[in-house]
Order: sequence, then structure tokens, then C-alpha cells
Amino acid sequence: MGVFWGRWAFDLFIAVNLALAAGGYLALTRRVSHWQTRWSACWYTGLGLLAVTYLGPIAAWSHTFFWAHMTQHLVVMMAVGPLLVLGAPVTLIFRASSDATRRRWILPILRSRVVRVLTNPYVTWVIFAGVLLGVHFTPFYNAALENHDLDQWVEQPLYLISSVLYYFPLIGANLQPRRPSPAIRMASMALMMIPEALVGAVLYFASQPLYPAFDRPRPFGFDPLADQQLAGALMWALVMTVESGWMMLVAVDWFNDEARRSAREDRCIAEEHSSRHDNAEQGTDEGEHANEPMPSAGSS
Repeated sequence: MGVFWGRWAFDLFIAVNLALAAGGYLALTRRVSHWQTRWSACWYTGLGLLAVTYLGPIAAWSHTFFWAHMTQHLVVMMAVGPLLVLGAPVTLIFRASSDATRRRWILPILRSRVVRVLTNPYVTWVIFAGVLLGVHFTPFYNAALENHDLDQWVEQPLYLISSVLYYFPLIGANLQPRRPSPAIRMASMALMMIPEALVGAVLYFASQPLYPAFDRPRPFGFDPLADQQLAGALMWALVMTVESGWMMLVAVDWFNDEARRSAREDRCIAEEHSSRHDNAEQGTDEGEHANEPMPSAGSS
């Protein structure tokens, strides 16, 4: 076990970019008043998981053990992506920018057709599911295992970008052209479990190793097929658990939205009742004044 945890894969490029992302976020939060701590916690937790996943022992063994490679991508797609979205970086950039920058750059970008398409929950679902199925069920997966540059510059960014795009319209407090209803957000996550479970089931129930890069002897006497079955079980179990957690978050938002809507309706009803009551009292007063005897012309 010590041999496993003692091996690390430090990558200067990844480390520098993670440091820039952390420092840039901190600099922007200092320009904004009343920034919520939980948003910052989500952002830094996401970056921390990304560092552990791409710089730690899991990354070092990801081309040796299938379960390590699967864990690496599951953490990025199911945890890092949504946590970065929950960090509300778009809202932070908007609030930290000047009025001129908002009018000239940020608002036009947020209202652009490209952003509208990329934040459409139907489009993001297709992108995320397409990456998940396309990578695992095509020769690309094995090619990325045997080519370090393809893995680092194509596969890894592909997982992270597709995850951020998928979760962006579903959770968090980021500014966007149009947020889908809670029902659509819940349905999107529920339907996403289908391709996720499919990948896990195929890997687990396959009778032979599916990727030649993993069909070879490995340390600690780990059998290739058993390694693949463990990867499939992780995909199947962890994804269902994590996705259920994000669905609960959407359900809480849904409940809060309904509570706020109900409170607004109650206020409107109360205001309408109060207005009718005031009008009724005013009408009563006018009636009483109308019944009073009119003073005669000679009275003083």
C-alpha cells in the first residue's frame, strides 16, 4: 500500500493553472461585498479534488489500473465539474466587474446565441452523454491510454468541459440567459443515469478486457478482468450515489422556489384583502356622510 501512495504524478502545467484559478477567484472575491462563503468553499473544494486527481497517486497509476483511471474521470465529471459550477464564477466575474465592462463585454456574451445554446439543458445533456458514451465505446479510449498527449490535452479537458456545461444550467447561482424549470432539471439528471449505468454495466459484465492497454500484467497481481469489473462497479455505484446527491440539491431548490412563490401569492392575497377592506371602510364613511342632514341655506 505504501508503494501505491508513494507514487505521485506532478505536472507543472496543471499545478500552475490550478494556482491561477485559485488566486484569480480569491482576487475577485476581495472586490465583491457579501460574497457567500459556501460558494468559495465549493470552488476551492473542486480545485482541491482536481489537484488530487491529476497530481496525486491516482494520476500516477491511472494508466496501470483501470479502476484508478475510472476514479480519476468520475471525480472530474461527477464532483469537480458541479463543484466549480456551485462556486458561481460567472456571477463573481459579473459582480466584480465595472459597469462599463458589464455593458460592453459580459452582458453581450451572456445574451449571445452561442451561450444560449451552450446553456440549453437539452444540448448540454446530449454533450455530456455523448462524451460519456463516445469515449468509452470507441477506439478513442484505448488511444488516450496509450498516448499521454491525447489523454492530457484532449480527454481530460473533454471530461471537465462537458461536466461544467452539463451542470451549469442545472445547479448553482450563475447568471445565465434562462434557467430551466426545476422539473426539467430533475428530469435531466434522472435521464442521465441511463448512459451512466449503461457504461458501468457493460464494463462490469464484459467477459473479457475491452481495452488492450489494460489487458496486460500489472503490479500487485491484479487480474485485468477483475480490474475492469471494479472500474465498472465504481462507475455504476458511485455515479448513482453522487447523481442522487445533486438531484437532492435541485429538489431543495425546487422546494424553496415553491415556498417563495407561495409566500408571494399570500402577500398578494393579503394586500388585495387589505385594499378591499380599506375601500369598504371608505365607502361606509362616505355613506354615513351622505346620510347626514344637509345644512340649510340660512344656517351658519
